[in-house]
Amino acid sequence: MGMIKVVGLVLHPRRDCGSAIDAIVRWAAARHVTVLGLHDEISRIDCDAEAVTAEEMVERAGLLVSLGGDGTMLRTMRLVEGRKTPVLGVNVGRLGFLAEVDLPDLAGALSSIDEHRFTVESRTAVRTVLPDGREVSAFNDIALVRVPGDGLAHVGINVEGSNFVRYAADAVIVATPTGSTAYSFSAGGPIVSPNVEGLLVSAAAAHSSFNRSLMLSPDEQLELDVLLTSGRLAIEVDGIIQGYAGAGDQLRIVPVPAAAQVIRFGRTSFYERARRKLRVEGSAQVGGGDPADAVVVDSFEQSRYEVLIGGEMAGMLHYRRHGEEVELAHTEIDQAFEGRGLGGRLASAALHDARRRGTPVRVTCPFVVGYVERHPEFSDLVAATKETVA
Repeated sequence: MGMIKVVGLVLHPRRDCGSAIDAIVRWAAARHVTVLGLHDEISRIDCDAEAVTAEEMVERAGLLVSLGGDGTMLRTMRLVEGRKTPVLGVNVGRLGFLAEVDLPDLAGALSSIDEHRFTVESRTAVRTVLPDGREVSAFNDIALVRVPGDGLAHVGINVEGSNFVRYAADAVIVATPTGSTAYSFSAGGPIVSPNVEGLLVSAAAAHSSFNRSLMLSPDEQLELDVLLTSGRLAIEVDGIIQGYAGAGDQLRIVPVPAAAQVIRFGRTSFYERARRKLRVEGSAQVGGGDPADAVVVDSFEQSRYEVLIGGEMAGMLHYRRHGEEVELAHTEIDQAFEGRGLGGRLASAALHDARRRGTPVRVTCPFVVGYVERHPEFSDLVAATKETVA
């Protein structure tokens, strides 16, 4: 008997998740599995998922599927914080650290879960109470960030009731190991395995003489004091402003171990994803991957098709819409992936997509012009505009 009875979907607010939802609904119908979606997300998509509230989804679903990037995955984990409900991350766009599978692998991944062929990794959260009394949680980080025009963040770091250091910086970030590759990394912090337990405190663009990151045990009490010399600070929770802090405010940061459960299949490691995402120099694997596994997605909010290998963006084809017509304007392939036929994959995918939608095509990209000349089966799509391009 299969493990899954009810699947809940959480969608990226802008990306086109239609093909992923169709794959899930088809898979679920064949196994008599119920598919749930949030009211405001499902209402914009024509599908057979049952629209429910967030509370009902969390109560009923035995599996949550995040369709998007890391931001969607973080939101999904916050929904099920403190529960044992596993979360599967599906890439719909560029490579993320938290997502586990790409769209072509989705049906197989669901079957593997249904057949108990997966592992689960726990993720630590951090929690605090805002100055207005609201409790908030984050799986990446909680940060005190200077408000432009209001002066630097002057923040005292208190550990076990004693002041250790006072940072003067653009921001002070308390990150989980999961969040070590996000805001903390951009501030110069280290990459920390998500399996490590602890909290990472970093200062972004520190103006104080001490600018090193601190790694604290989850058992150690951590408090952030907004000093009297500080400007007004925004409180960002997983990158979203949730409130503000002023001079004299104090935030106690509490780790929450095993706050969410993330599904893994063991196909890629955290270090492989980190190396690709962060473009780690000196690795023989950078630019690796089998071109046969390339996936092309329409990143429509950025008006470009993207080709992904192992979840890493290897190239893009920019387009512009002119009424009912689409213009294929410019193709770029990352230098590490050149010579693998990925430009042709982009051109083919874009032209097939235009044919499927019945969209007239204008080609101003020289590469795509050459591609159409070599593949006359697409000439009917662009015949009306070839003279203009020439």
